[in-house]
Amino acid sequence: MKITPGGVVAAEWTKFSSLRSTWITTGVSAFLLIAFGMIASASFSGNGMSAVDLALGGSTLAALAVGVLGVLLGAGEYTTGMIRSTLAAVPRRLPVLWSKSLVAGLAAFVVMTIGAFVAFALGGMVLNSAIAGVSLGDDGVLRALFGAGLYLGLVAVLGVALGILVRSSAGAIAILAGGLLILPGLVPLLPNAISDAISPYLPSSAGSAVMSLTHSDGSLGPWAGLAVFAGYVVVTLGAAAYRLKKTDA
Repeated sequence: MKITPGGVVAAEWTKFSSLRSTWITTGVSAFLLIAFGMIASASFSGNGMSAVDLALGGSTLAALAVGVLGVLLGAGEYTTGMIRSTLAAVPRRLPVLWSKSLVAGLAAFVVMTIGAFVAFALGGMVLNSAIAGVSLGDDGVLRALFGAGLYLGLVAVLGVALGILVRSSAGAIAILAGGLLILPGLVPLLPNAISDAISPYLPSSAGSAVMSLTHSDGSLGPWAGLAVFAGYVVVTLGAAAYRLKKTDA
């Protein structure tokens, strides 16, 4: 039987949708985005932040959760040994990587975009009335909400790439957490000139620029930041593709 790209995608979707862990992780990702957005909106009483920035306050934890989702899809078969059967069925190998990335990325994009709109709607209900007057029609709001879905979808693809590159769920999650959570906390310890030059190009800083309405001096613009983060994803996918193609399972 001839293996078609659509058939590989369908097979990866079946694997994705049949695992309880993927639905739990996806649900946790959306819950973190919505719940922490509501908490940030309800507790904020100052100024200097927009209603959208507050509503998306849970995006950092949501990014880690969707990244773990991608890692599980990418590295899970190496843990169970099922990857040998997968590669025997798809001997060209690379369609497996592209299909896993497509499934994880699209699933995360759809769920997290919906989550972003829900977080914005619920956050507006509990937000201080002095800064709550922001609507979907205001400049940049739709870009920020859809941008949250794009960024988090790319994080899921990054997780898939790391999972296949490292071939260990624990190792890939450690790298993901280091890049998204730990590194941004360490860079400010460097001299100010170096820190200011590096910070906008960190993965989380660059990627999150697309979903922010307020930008500080020296930060990247929304689409430039997303392009930089997409570059990290493309490089990691390239490394994963090389290892998948050149080394044994």
